[in-house]
Amino acid sequence: MPRDVEMPLADHLEELRQRVLRSLIAIVLFAAFSLLFVKPLVRLLEAPAGSSRFLQVAPGEFLFVSIKVAGYAGLTAALPYILYQGLAFILPGLTQSERRLIAPAVAGSAILFFLGLLFAWWALLPAALKFLISYGADVVEPLWSIERYLDFTLLLMLATGLAFQLPVLQLLLGVLGLLQWKKMLSSWRWVVVCAGLAGAVLTPSTDPITMLLLTTAITALFLIGVGLVALADQFKEKIPLINTDQPSSSK
Repeated sequence: MPRDVEMPLADHLEELRQRVLRSLIAIVLFAAFSLLFVKPLVRLLEAPAGSSRFLQVAPGEFLFVSIKVAGYAGLTAALPYILYQGLAFILPGLTQSERRLIAPAVAGSAILFFLGLLFAWWALLPAALKFLISYGADVVEPLWSIERYLDFTLLLMLATGLAFQLPVLQLLLGVLGLLQWKKMLSSWRWVVVCAGLAGAVLTPSTDPITMLLLTTAITALFLIGVGLVALADQFKEKIPLINTDQPSSSK
């Protein structure tokens, strides 16, 4: 990470512009590299659909689908580098104790994001597709547009990855003293309701199976976050994470 240094506002803005530009270049490079393997990626995304058949219903549809899949893959692959650029920008302006909190939280956030993608591909998609296919199996044959299917798949995976950030957010708010684990646990009824609403909003389809699975996952993540906050409270006196240290630079 960069050393502490005093910088005027214009230099901060220039550094931010450079780091954003580097992140965008990393996404483009990873996306371009992903184009070389876009067909295996598409087959991997088609796997939860089982034996369903996919159609290209417009000229060039698969070409645009390939670019879209490569873009999502590039963004996912570049995520660690993007997080590094974000940390390199904000860490010099934090106290030593805040740095010890932020770095593990960001690392945990990246891990949970990838776990969310895996959970959506392994559990949510097969359950949702099985329900949607079986619902009208005696009336229609499941021949799907590849673009519509991948839009559904990629949006569901992205939404699940974002939903998996809940424990990290809880931990940060708890360590900063903005939330108490006992109060969070006492409001579990509201959490279940909000998780149900989030499951309905985040899922691109309207089937109850996907919404129920995502609601259950969000509720479980909330309880994990409560446990992390309670665990952090026990160690707060032994290993203080937040104190009144002054920032080490002007950032």
